[in-house]
Amino acid sequence: MTKPPLFSGFDGLMNLSRREGVDIRPTLLRVLVDLYVQTSTHSDEEVRQFVELTSRLIDQVDDATRAAVRARLALYPATPAAVLRHLGLKPTHSGQREPLTGEINASSSAVPPPAISREPRLRMSSKLSMQPADAAEISGLFFGAASAERALILHNLTETPLKPSPRIPALRAERAIETLEMAAWVADVENFTLELAEALILPRKLATQVVNDPTGEPLACAAKALGMPSPVYQRVLLFLKPEIGSSVHLVYRLSRLYDTLNERSALIMLAAWRGSTLVVTRANYRPMLYDDERGRARGAAAQTRTASQPAGGAAPPREGFSQTRRR
Repeated sequence: MTKPPLFSGFDGLMNLSRREGVDIRPTLLRVLVDLYVQTSTHSDEEVRQFVELTSRLIDQVDDATRAAVRARLALYPATPAAVLRHLGLKPTHSGQREPLTGEINASSSAVPPPAISREPRLRMSSKLSMQPADAAEISGLFFGAASAERALILHNLTETPLKPSPRIPALRAERAIETLEMAAWVADVENFTLELAEALILPRKLATQVVNDPTGEPLACAAKALGMPSPVYQRVLLFLKPEIGSSVHLVYRLSRLYDTLNERSALIMLAAWRGSTLVVTRANYRPMLYDDERGRARGAAAQTRTASQPAGGAAPPREGFSQTRRR
């Protein structure tokens, strides 16, 4: 069986990184590095893809992201030499340890420069909204990724400048959580899906995809966006679907993911789900000319008058009027 490529699906995010209003290049680079260092060996095709993608992103990200990636790849023994050179590192040889940085000039000051606060910049960048096409690509990337890749995407969404969805109002969320728990207790997947769609303002088709996902990460993300307490979420896992509740490993993994999942990441993913529905709506909408219906009505009326007019062009006499004149 052919092994799927390690970085399949990232071409869409590369297109997102070149659009105005959404800068996810730092997040994309971190995800690429995290995926690459998970395994100790890589095929030639995976190495080629990694070198190509990272080389296009290293020079386009901020200094903090570049420094974090540089430190991560400097400790990884299988980092390609081309990437090391691009980061200003020397390829290590067998048994040889290379410094992570160049030699420090003795005349340089020992006092580090004052750190620049990132809070104002993050406050401004957090207002960037996703375009519908961007949201559709992020949503598709998330649903098409494996479990480990989904966890990394959710983890890295915390530091993105994308604008999250507003929190669900407390009273509505409390009522929805109670309804969802009751539906899960009796394994009523249909009503569970309907309530989740109404609470999160999602189309029922997308809510069905979230609930029926076999590995469970979308449901964890939806429950976190709703503010569901962790014990309630664990009971939902145990009773809603037998294929999940009967697997101790799956329940433990999803529970641990839920406890470490950031609310901001869940709300950003919720914004992506909502935005992705606009692409489908616009694709199904067919604009019409303003006078289409009027022209159609005029044609139908003219055809009716022509069919009712007798041969010869003369109108039939009105008997009542002629008899009155004779009298």
